[in-house]
Amino acid sequence: MTEVRPAAAASASLWERDAEVAAIERAVEALRADRSSSGRVHVLRGEAGLGKTTLLAETRRIAEARGCTVWSARGGETLRSVPFNVVRQLLQPALLSLLPEEAREYLGDWYDIAGPALGIAEPVAGHADPQGVCDGLVAAVSRLAARYYPLVLLVDDAHWADQETLRWLAAFTERLDHLSVLLVIARRPDVKGDAAGHLDTISGAAAHSVTSLSAFTPEAVAGLTRDTLGAHADDPFCREVWAVTGGNPYETVELLAKVQESELDPSEPSATELRPLNRSARGGGLVARLEELGVDAHRFAMAAAILGTDISVDEAARLAVMSREDAARCAELLRTARILTAPDPAAMPSADGDLEFLHPLIASAIYESIPPSLRTAMHGIAAAVVTDAGKGLAAASRHLIQVHPEGDEELVEQLRGAAREHLAVGAPDAARLCLERALQEPPPPDVHARVLHELGSATHLTAPAKTIEHLRAALAMPGLDGGERVDAIFRLSQALLHNDQMTEAVRTVEAEVARQPPGPARMRLQAVQFMWEGVHAGETASPARSQRLASLAATCAGRDNAERALLILRGFDAMTHGENAEEVVEYCDRALVNGRLAPGLGWTDPEWGLELLMMLASSYAYTDRLDRAALFNEALRAYETAGWSGGHLALAHAYLGLGHRRRGRLKDAERSLRESLRLAERVGRGLPLYWSATCNLVDTLLARGHVDEAWQMAEQHGFAPPYPSTIVLPDPRSVRGRLLLAVGRTKDAVNELEEAEKAAAVRGHLNPVIVPWAVDLARALATEDPARAARLASDARRQAERFGTDTAIGEALRCAAALETGQRAVRLTAQAVAYLEASPCQYEHAAARVEHGIAARSVSELHRGLTLARSCGADGLVVKAQQALDGLGAPQVGLVPGQTRR
Repeated sequence: MTEVRPAAAASASLWERDAEVAAIERAVEALRADRSSSGRVHVLRGEAGLGKTTLLAETRRIAEARGCTVWSARGGETLRSVPFNVVRQLLQPALLSLLPEEAREYLGDWYDIAGPALGIAEPVAGHADPQGVCDGLVAAVSRLAARYYPLVLLVDDAHWADQETLRWLAAFTERLDHLSVLLVIARRPDVKGDAAGHLDTISGAAAHSVTSLSAFTPEAVAGLTRDTLGAHADDPFCREVWAVTGGNPYETVELLAKVQESELDPSEPSATELRPLNRSARGGGLVARLEELGVDAHRFAMAAAILGTDISVDEAARLAVMSREDAARCAELLRTARILTAPDPAAMPSADGDLEFLHPLIASAIYESIPPSLRTAMHGIAAAVVTDAGKGLAAASRHLIQVHPEGDEELVEQLRGAAREHLAVGAPDAARLCLERALQEPPPPDVHARVLHELGSATHLTAPAKTIEHLRAALAMPGLDGGERVDAIFRLSQALLHNDQMTEAVRTVEAEVARQPPGPARMRLQAVQFMWEGVHAGETASPARSQRLASLAATCAGRDNAERALLILRGFDAMTHGENAEEVVEYCDRALVNGRLAPGLGWTDPEWGLELLMMLASSYAYTDRLDRAALFNEALRAYETAGWSGGHLALAHAYLGLGHRRRGRLKDAERSLRESLRLAERVGRGLPLYWSATCNLVDTLLARGHVDEAWQMAEQHGFAPPYPSTIVLPDPRSVRGRLLLAVGRTKDAVNELEEAEKAAAVRGHLNPVIVPWAVDLARALATEDPARAARLASDARRQAERFGTDTAIGEALRCAAALETGQRAVRLTAQAVAYLEASPCQYEHAAARVEHGIAARSVSELHRGLTLARSCGADGLVVKAQQALDGLGAPQVGLVPGQTRR
């Protein structure tokens, strides 16, 4: 079959587009000029038919003529529910051209994460993290860009791209500062719905490189008309062409082609024929023209519209219920009539179909013209056609969700299977659509609750409120028993926690515990209840609760994961209440198997969630067992390997930062915490993981002596009341009080620290390491109320000695020394140094050394403190030590870069 294209198409593509073409040429030249230059985004925005596609074609021509590699893809109106459709079009050809081992080498650790989404690797069992898959796709292009430099990516009809592709495009544009890639996007304006946010992000990255296309002027239409029909076309005829089409380039080209076909004379007497000719190119006129081509051609066109893209003559023949020969004949008729065309292998290298529509407007008009009942029936047949072609349930799902509901049990199972396939590649939105459609069928009574449970699991990472709704409905009907019911209760309580409904999370589990008979299920739920109570900042401390937990834990030998969970919870409870640290460590050690996490209790195992393991790692971190706190590193490796790039990875970086902070590696801590905050912002502000990152980062910046930066960070990220309903370590009120002291707002600091005192009393949090309000409040009141300051310091020392770690006692002694002068201050700082020298917390050790050197006027001690402070990255402490040495007349030792002596 030969392709029929209008003679006017080539010239029409560039009419009145000189400025747009020049901008594209500049962008391509900038890309080619420097391999290390930043990438850029160029957006072509305009209504349907204004020439976005032709400008993309010109971009391809310009780029290829200058030696660029060009990959392209196109969104489809009926394909928006197909996950990764557009990104697969872009990347599959390049990846499939590589040998399997080459593709694995280029994608590295991302191969198993992004490969399934791209259709080049089989998915692993379970749910892929959508954010991790998105990051994997960004990494894939980043690595391929180096091989195929200079690389130009073209995306047409981006307003019809699937959500997964749009999420990737939005993330990818944020990385272009580090990638030498030109991305050109064509989209319509005023996009609504979920796509709008992603497209706005992309347009925002384009900044001034957004071109809004306008219709042709009357002069351009006249020039195009004469260029197409001949110089003898008169002015009245040309003006009528412009009036009829409104200067729309696509409609103008189509109308002029029909004028040629009808051999209409381009003069004023013929101008009245233009409107009827134009109507035949769209809407009802297009359908009427189809009917003139015959019943078979019309039916084939409808089948093509249902299939949407990569239209195979064989598949369209099956859908239209006709022979292969008749289908080929219809395809040729539709090509001649400028309705269908052959795909351009250069423009769409990934397409494996025989045909595509000449323009998306034609596809939309034909699809909308199909009677609803017939369209529904054809989608049902199309699902079978796609499945029989071996493309899988996920590929067929866009047709399955369009089928009329009629209680078909087989359809329900197909939709559930499609949802599992979508979840396995990281497309929870597509899975949600399948399961919501399955509920409309509806499922049989014994399956209904399971579908709701699966729907709740599909929305767990993306929509906690929806998860709550679905799981509550599932639990309210029969069908979930035994382990399935316990799992649903746990998922519901997790969703309530993530939706900041802590009290309801606790009560939900508590009610289910009362329903369960004694046994493993009840013990698991009891552990979950204690877990949520343990992280609930608003929960009033109850000695009875701790006693119940202690009694349960006393019966546990770590025989199964429920017992191990209770041991972890007992250790965490004891740690927050400031009980003996050695006993805390003993509980935690009993929860391990040969010093490692038990099978089924790992960071990526779904049965218990990450909160339990964060409690375990925190207990080790605050009891000075930083060797065991290497669990933080394990969490990071586990989440990166599994491709979990959302909240899990944000918390892993936050707790890794906490581990570095405890060791005194302040620069490393700052790097980890900034990465945690970056990831947390993608998940959403105000969530517990966001607070963990912000609180620890502010605390670390204060330790480094970067007070102004800490204040800016707090202001920028809302580190102020109201505080979250889950506990954050260290206590955010105490950290904010310390921040207020550092910026000189003493009165506000005292108020904040007194609020921290009240909140700690309610929760029974008596550990002065995780809730350090007392030591800072004592320092703040030293002049105004020395008696109260002394009592606070004495109480802090008593609590520290009860807890028993070198760090806790050393910090309490530092506080007591700060309230003294003379030899008593020297003696107390010396004692603090002795304890902190045995502690793994090097920043606190450095601070004690500097303070002892100042109190004792000891040059040697100040030098030791200065060396430690430098190794920690504690710039403020370095300056303090240098100034003290200056005061003692000691030789200058050297300054921190950027610091000057005062």
